Amino acid sequence: MATTVKELKATARPKSGKGAARAERRAGRVPGVIYGNNQPPLTISIEDRELRQRILAGRFLTTLVDIDLEGKKHRVIPRDYHLDPVKDFPIHVDFMRLGEGATIRISVPLHVVKAETSPGVKRGGTVNIVAHAIELECGVESIPQSIEADVGSLEIGHSLHLADIKLPAGVKALTREDATLVTIVPPSGYAEEQKAAAAAAAAGAAPGAAAAPAAGAAAPAAAAPAAAAKAPAGGDKKK
Repeated sequence: MATTVKELKATARPKSGKGAARAERRAGRVPGVIYGNNQPPLTISIEDRELRQRILAGRFLTTLVDIDLEGKKHRVIPRDYHLDPVKDFPIHVDFMRLGEGATIRISVPLHVVKAETSPGVKRGGTVNIVAHAIELECGVESIPQSIEADVGSLEIGHSLHLADIKLPAGVKALTREDATLVTIVPPSGYAEEQKAAAAAAAAGAAPGAAAAPAAGAAAPAAAAPAAAAKAPAGGDKKK
C-alpha cells in the first residue's frame, strides 16, 4: 500500500498567466498549481530537475506528496502534468489538495506476475496485457502502488478478468468485474496444429476394415476329408 509520502519543495508564484509561466521556465522552474479541498488554489513553481526525476522514476500520479511551501506543508497527490511536445520536459504540473480521511478516484497500474509458470506460456503462448491500469476508489492513505494479476495457472486462450483479482481492503474497483485484464495468446501456427490434431483424432475413431479374428480364437476347421471311396462292388477276389 502507498503509505510512504514523498516530500517536494516549492516556491510561491504570485503571478499567473503565460508570461509569468514562461519566466519561471527560463529560470529553470516548472509552474504548477495546488487546488481542491474547498480551498483557494495556490500557484507554485518547482525546480525543473527535481520534478523531472520524480516523473521519470515512475508512479508519479499515484504517489502522495507533502509540498513544502514556505515552511507550510500541503498533503497532495499529482493529478496531471504536461510535457513539451518537442523537448519532452515538464512545462506544468497540477496537484490536488487532500483533506484528512479523503477518498479519491485513481488509475493504478496493473502488474503481471508468475508469467514464467503459466502452462500456456510454457507451451509457446504469449502474455497479452489488455488493460494496463485499473480505475479504483480508495482512501488517500490506502492507494496501492499497483494491482497484481497472477497468470500462473492460465492456459493458451484463457483470460484473467477483474473478478479474478483480490483487491486490497478498503479499495473498490470502478472498472466492470467482467473486464478482461490479461490473456494468453497462442503461438503462430497453433490453430492449424489444433485442426490437424482434431482431424487425426476423428479419422482414428472412424469405422475401419473388418476386424481381425480375436487373438487365440480357433481357426475355422478345415473341411473333413471326403469319406473313403467305396470299394468296387464285390470287392477284390482272389483267383
